[in-house]
Amino acid sequence: MSESETRTRTDSGTERSLTTDGESDEEIRAEWREYEFEGEAKLSVSDLDVHYGDDHALKGVSMDIPEESVTALIGPSGCGKSTFLRCLNRMNDRIKSASVDGSVELDGEGIYGDGVDLVELRKRVGMVFQAPNPFPKSIRDNVSYGPRKHGDLETGLIARMLGRDDAEAIDTLVERALRQAALWEEVEDRLDDNALGLSGGQQQRLCIARCLAVDPDVILMDEPASALDPVATAKIEDLIEQLAEEYTVVVVTHNMQQAARISDQTAVFLTGGQLVEYDDTDKIFENPESDRVEDYVTGKFG
Repeated sequence: MSESETRTRTDSGTERSLTTDGESDEEIRAEWREYEFEGEAKLSVSDLDVHYGDDHALKGVSMDIPEESVTALIGPSGCGKSTFLRCLNRMNDRIKSASVDGSVELDGEGIYGDGVDLVELRKRVGMVFQAPNPFPKSIRDNVSYGPRKHGDLETGLIARMLGRDDAEAIDTLVERALRQAALWEEVEDRLDDNALGLSGGQQQRLCIARCLAVDPDVILMDEPASALDPVATAKIEDLIEQLAEEYTVVVVTHNMQQAARISDQTAVFLTGGQLVEYDDTDKIFENPESDRVEDYVTGKFG
């Protein structure tokens, strides 16, 4: 037994090794990660490895993510959940020390190939971050920012002179996105107010509306409710479930009860950047295959 391991007895009296992090030292089986589902995969990940310099953050992760569903990514801090999430729209490209090997496909097309338009990719695969990050602009300008930046909408004096002003289209788009984000009724009379005046929960839903305004296929969420109070959290959770009727949603969360409430399937990442188990959420929380996953979801470590 190595210095990084200890021994413990199970309820049946047998011994098993534990790492110093409190996880069982067990061999991961490929079948624990072979999640089968009906329909097509929206995202397919194969043999994904990520390094930050000498740090091997993700090791050989492979998984398919079904469309129009909620996939939860859970695991202790530092296990690679957020790194994996950022690989799905190449946000790790912004980190100089990061190197990515393996493949990620969106609707069957690789996103790491030469010539991929990152602006278009991040339009199709939007991101909502842990802390709300509205722009210091009006609510209206926050929602319409993406479509205007991508050239989908034209406004201003020159556009009006050329007969191409899309003011009415902006109003329609802003209302649609805010309704989808369950925020319209709370802000419809204050669209020209600064978005920074909204509550934290409202700001997060505004950021979701800003993401929805560009018509993404996939919405990535990195702990979207971790900084919110219970009432605002409940609204975000309800919204996530509604969004899955039209979009593919992938959520990183430290809150296992939240994962159990909102997700259709759950992937468990544990120490060492490994995907240990991936299955229907009920199966993960009620009858996992891995001892380490069972220990994690029952609170024995993490």
